[in-house]
Amino acid sequence: MTKTSRRPNAAKRFLHRITFVVLLSLVSLFFALPMLWLVTAPFDAQPTMAVSIPDWTLSNFGRVFDNPYAVRAIGNSLIIGLGTMALVVVLGATASYALSRVNIPGRDALLYALLLLSSIVTGTAAMVPTFQLINMLGLINTQVAVILVITGGLLPTVIFILKDFMDTLPKSYEESARLYGAKPWQVLTHVVVPVARPGIAFIAIWSIVQVWGNFLVPFIMLRSPELQPAAVVMYTFYTESGQADLRLISAFSLIYSLPVILIYFLVNRKFGFRFHGGIKS
Repeated sequence: MTKTSRRPNAAKRFLHRITFVVLLSLVSLFFALPMLWLVTAPFDAQPTMAVSIPDWTLSNFGRVFDNPYAVRAIGNSLIIGLGTMALVVVLGATASYALSRVNIPGRDALLYALLLLSSIVTGTAAMVPTFQLINMLGLINTQVAVILVITGGLLPTVIFILKDFMDTLPKSYEESARLYGAKPWQVLTHVVVPVARPGIAFIAIWSIVQVWGNFLVPFIMLRSPELQPAAVVMYTFYTESGQADLRLISAFSLIYSLPVILIYFLVNRKFGFRFHGGIKS
């Protein structure tokens, strides 16, 4: 190959690389702008929808604490999120362990059917029969109803993920524990859970994230503003003229995002995350 033919190829590769870097930078900027707004707008005296250098102030956070429902809504979100997380982790871990260790006819087909149906029949499509069922149980306008409905929607995916993780755990650990007289519940709590805790920690964080931004279920199930979580209460942040109160919304959004970030770092520090097999654990 001559030098004249190599130069166009090198120039073409250089042009492709420059184009790729520019496109990647634009995409990164597109996703970074909302995060930049979230960090700067709460400290701006007159925030707008555009990202700009803020006129620094802390008065926006005073508006959050002056609002009668804002702080309570974050507490409600924590109650619903932690309650759902506990229920999802306990039921998902026990069900996935049982499906991993017991050979049930049609087990894999059942798992795929649950995952497929949970993807096809969305929460919006099933909300009418779900509302009727919760109404029959007398749980309307209770946070228990929100926890149960969201848990039911998350469990198929959780069981599918954790079952794949449980399959990779060595059965020799459980057999050794049984030789020393451990009962099935002791094997699960003292042998399986400590080994599987990275996967369980991932499921715990994932379930909280799914609950934290959920608007539809609490909006339909809860009638009292005192019980509504932050995702619903934020919908009511308007000025007297009907305009969105960006000062209140920006400060509240920053406070609203902090608990999930803190929970992630705490769990990551205690359990750690790594990639195990085909799933993050």
